[in-house]
Amino acid sequence: MLQLSERDQAMLAGNFGRGAARAMQIVARTAHVMSAPNLIDIRSAHIDGCLYHGQASLDFVELFVEAGAKVAVPTTLNVGSLDLIHPELYHGDRAVQSAAQRLMQAHLLLGCESSFTCAPYQLKNRPARGEQIAWAESNAIVFANSVLGARTSRYGDFLDLAAAITGRAPYAGLHVEENRAGRIVLRVADFADRTSRDIYFAALGLLVGKIAGAVVPVIIGLPADTNEDELKALGAAAASSGAVALFHAVGITPEAPTLDAALQGQAPLKTVDVTLGDLDEVRQTLNTGREGDELVAVALGTPHFSLAEFRRLAKILDAYEGAPKSDFYVNTSRFILWELGELGLARALEERGIQIVVDTCTYITPVMKKLSGLVMTNSGKWASYAPANIGVTVAYGSMDECVRSAFAGKVRFNG
Repeated sequence: MLQLSERDQAMLAGNFGRGAARAMQIVARTAHVMSAPNLIDIRSAHIDGCLYHGQASLDFVELFVEAGAKVAVPTTLNVGSLDLIHPELYHGDRAVQSAAQRLMQAHLLLGCESSFTCAPYQLKNRPARGEQIAWAESNAIVFANSVLGARTSRYGDFLDLAAAITGRAPYAGLHVEENRAGRIVLRVADFADRTSRDIYFAALGLLVGKIAGAVVPVIIGLPADTNEDELKALGAAAASSGAVALFHAVGITPEAPTLDAALQGQAPLKTVDVTLGDLDEVRQTLNTGREGDELVAVALGTPHFSLAEFRRLAKILDAYEGAPKSDFYVNTSRFILWELGELGLARALEERGIQIVVDTCTYITPVMKKLSGLVMTNSGKWASYAPANIGVTVAYGSMDECVRSAFAGKVRFNG
């Protein structure tokens, strides 16, 4: 049975204001449904509810604004429906644009940070290992749990904001040590030397999500030099094709120094061997583009591009002259855009014909000039969601292949 602290009960009774009382009702009720014994303090929150999904999403947040509520912990915001830095990019319904802007502004009135990124782990103050947090956004959740070793369950719209306002979360799910044990093992063939290595991580993620579902997987065989951006791609794809909120990679991620540690001493439910052929097959399921097909755009940065990824992109661009023949979009955060500006990279990329998009993502809102035709990406998440969301078809390739194709104006695969 759920045991509330004296402070929880006082908040529920309205001693901290109407807004906090309403938020505590949501958190406490959720904890009861999850059979949590108690609530715990959280150190930060990440809110997914600033993406406009209709009037109900706006009404919910504005109720808290009207009640005078404020977030109780440092709280970052996920992408909204608009690029507020480049508003001219939006060419959708103006009534939706107005409501979407109100929703983003309402969250700021609650005391949230104007981060508007799906990659809050790229910001300066990211969670430490073992830190209890309440994060929404599937790729952020899996990155925080897996790569950082922080602890969060999957927080959806409304519950994420309620946790931020109360500073409390149900002690259940992945907040609990024993629930973080790996339950299935995937032995992956070595793809370290593949030239299109980035898309193999995304392909592996998509396969992991399909196999694991909501079960915690343990991966054996990732390259020893696997970096955070590659783990980001893997996790985002796994959370897109399944409900993966945590994975362990033996010898790579913090809770998996050994297989036994990742499994917490238990035997796995099953072990699956993943071949290079399996990964190639996954790649083909995402790809509807054929060599030589006309390309309307390239879309990178889902999840948001890191500084390291921009540097890699700039290096690839050095091999080409002029501007791309296809539109070229890269999503990132305001923070990374600021860093690019400090380094002179933002202007350099703009001069090469690269359109940087912030505060949102090209697969969820109409910011691309052309919303029909073939678009190329290296993101498993973008490739999974964009066809249904914005109506385009997808060519799936590595970053190198995306750049090569953009300058050709046609799909070009390497080898």
